[in-house]
Amino acid sequence: MINIAVLGYGTIGSGVVEVLKTNGESIRKRAGDKINIKYVLDIREFPGDPIMEILVHDVNIILNDPEVKIVVEVMGGIEPAYSFVKEALLKGKSVVTSNKELVAKHGAELLDIAKERELNFLFEASVGGGIPIIRPLNQSLTADEIVEITGILNGTTNYILTKMSDEGMNFDEALKDAQALGYAERDPSADVEGYDACRKIAILSSLAYGMQVDFEDIYTEGIAGITDVDIKYAKKLDARIKLFATSIREDDKNVYAMVAPMMIRANHPLYSVGDVFNGIYVRGNVIGDVMFYGSGAGKLPTASAVVADVVDAAKHLNKNIWTIWSSKKLELIDINFVKHRFFVRADRKKASISDMKKLFGEITEVPEVVKDETAFITPLITEKEMKAKKEHISGMLGSIRVRF
Repeated sequence: MINIAVLGYGTIGSGVVEVLKTNGESIRKRAGDKINIKYVLDIREFPGDPIMEILVHDVNIILNDPEVKIVVEVMGGIEPAYSFVKEALLKGKSVVTSNKELVAKHGAELLDIAKERELNFLFEASVGGGIPIIRPLNQSLTADEIVEITGILNGTTNYILTKMSDEGMNFDEALKDAQALGYAERDPSADVEGYDACRKIAILSSLAYGMQVDFEDIYTEGIAGITDVDIKYAKKLDARIKLFATSIREDDKNVYAMVAPMMIRANHPLYSVGDVFNGIYVRGNVIGDVMFYGSGAGKLPTASAVVADVVDAAKHLNKNIWTIWSSKKLELIDINFVKHRFFVRADRKKASISDMKKLFGEITEVPEVVKDETAFITPLITEKEMKAKKEHISGMLGSIRVRF
């Protein structure tokens, strides 16, 4: 029997308990031994819940119990999660987590501690919920040099954009709908401003390139500025707008990463990823294009990924699963020098097509959707050039990067 402890009995923690209870026998066969939850840590009480029999409020009970071999951290946030996880590793316990903030900030350090002690620090559920992506990057795709990772990594924003596109809602209406269904928090800023996706692409980039990518260095732009008019123009162009988290290696030394809305057409692999689903597109220099798709969040999909890591840790007690993620920082290309095409909207009375041709050179005109608007797609230009040209567009109404 392998004893584990679960830190946090919220949505994911209760899901982990449920998955281990529901699929206990098949999990035992895969792990080679029974997985037993000896403790659950939470500051709250849960009257009437059978969990009360193993509920503790002091983490030291878990940390100082030599029978506990694996600690599952599903509390979220940096502290006290970081302190608890680090101490667990120092006391000889492997750790499984779903905490993207923790992994993005301290992943390299915690992996080093685990390696030194022949333990494991596993975090499949920190990106993509139930979608297996960490393990493929770490094991299945090791023969490849990863040249691009592009993902729809946030189900909340994908749901909002899907509702705006399919049902004609504006941003505020779609956000309220997402909140009513529990897809968005009361304070949705982590999702709609792109911060959640930013941390996830930082983790994937660190694994893909083997060096620390700091999420603070990643240019991040959310979807709060996307309007129903933008959606109408996208439809006119047979396109959709998605929040992309992208990391691209242009050559051996130059990598850039960003989170921003993108306009894409049906020939893009992520075009059909709708609703609350996530999709992750990976390109390797040998294997070519690979797609991962599924539920990117939710109680049971995420809990399933956590339990899969528990099984992996149980099968590798006293043996480290090698992960290449150096604490050495990877310096990203200045986003100003990255090139994109841009869809642009402006007040026709202040910015005519002829004016825009003089400013940008050859542009692609977009058929009128809103009266008295000028709409066009720029040639491929750097972010820096686009910023400069925006200063010369009177009556500008918005711009979105284009990937077609």
